Amino acid sequence: MNGARLVFALLAALAVMPPAFGQSRIKDIATIGGVRENGLVGTGIVAGLAGTGDSPAFPATGQSLRGMLQRQGVASPDQTIRSRAAAIVSVSAALPPFALPGTRIDVAIGVLGDAMSLQGGILQPTPLLGPDGEVYAVAQGAVSIGGFSAAGSAQSVTQGVVATAHITGGAVVERAPKFDLNRQATVTISLLNPDFSLARQVARAINAGLHAEVAHMLDNANIEVTVPPSYGGRAAELVADIESLPVQPSQSPGAARVVIDDRTGTIVLGDQVRLSTVAISHGGLTVRVTDAPQVSQPPPFSPGRTVVVPRTNVEVSEGGNDHVVVLPAGSTIGDLVNSLNALHLGVRDQIEILQAVKQAGAIQADVVAGH
Repeated sequence: MNGARLVFALLAALAVMPPAFGQSRIKDIATIGGVRENGLVGTGIVAGLAGTGDSPAFPATGQSLRGMLQRQGVASPDQTIRSRAAAIVSVSAALPPFALPGTRIDVAIGVLGDAMSLQGGILQPTPLLGPDGEVYAVAQGAVSIGGFSAAGSAQSVTQGVVATAHITGGAVVERAPKFDLNRQATVTISLLNPDFSLARQVARAINAGLHAEVAHMLDNANIEVTVPPSYGGRAAELVADIESLPVQPSQSPGAARVVIDDRTGTIVLGDQVRLSTVAISHGGLTVRVTDAPQVSQPPPFSPGRTVVVPRTNVEVSEGGNDHVVVLPAGSTIGDLVNSLNALHLGVRDQIEILQAVKQAGAIQADVVAGH
């Protein structure tokens, strides 16, 4: 509750300040179409564990070990392998754009079975596949975990997460994605926060910076730039010049928005939120039901039997908060914050009030649920 009030106080302080937006580079507010990371994933074996690997109850590990040893001519096809020194894991990585063969990338590792810890393990060579099913990198090496685990016969100590691990530079790129930026006839600039007015400003800034009418907005998020003849075959240089161009939005991009997360009790309000005339009152009704069963025993040597008699106490209390707050039309976020704090409500009650005000049509903003 104190944290929520602190957030509201900070937002209220910002609300009374006039909006000041400085210049931003295009590279800070947009991305380049086609220039992105690609997810890679694979399934591998971490060996060398000190008895903390998968148990025989997870047979996939034994099958994977048998297949790996069989390819090396060590195990027979019908041999059963049980070892708690190994664990089957999921290996994932992000392939950077324009990564060439031989580039090293980081990998993340997570337990798939019932292994208790990956401490001290070594990832065996694991192919990493892209969305198209092709192998783009191979990962291997000693894993590093973000904690430790120690156990004895009667007690165990665990700090941090020991069922996940990572290897810095643990994968080597074997092939590069087929994408040649310099061969592109057009380049697409995609805004991180879609907004029609901002997209128009970016297009105008590009045309002014390049001294040519080569950019036009497709929608509120994308601006298409035709590669000028002077940049023929050098689209990468064109992108570098575009990224450094400054833009100065007249206001923060995006519509006024209120984000509510019921799970964590978080409320975030943008500085453009405005209210119509509304009266707010909130009272809490609490119903407490307590079960206190009693045991009834018969007299000694009587034919009766012991029974449990249910006893239920019901208490009903209504909160003493009977304040009514009236907010006039055009009220700002600062007015809303001060009014909610004046009611001395918890963050859960404030969430309910904001949702009710939205239902009443008095919030001139989009109320969305957080993730």
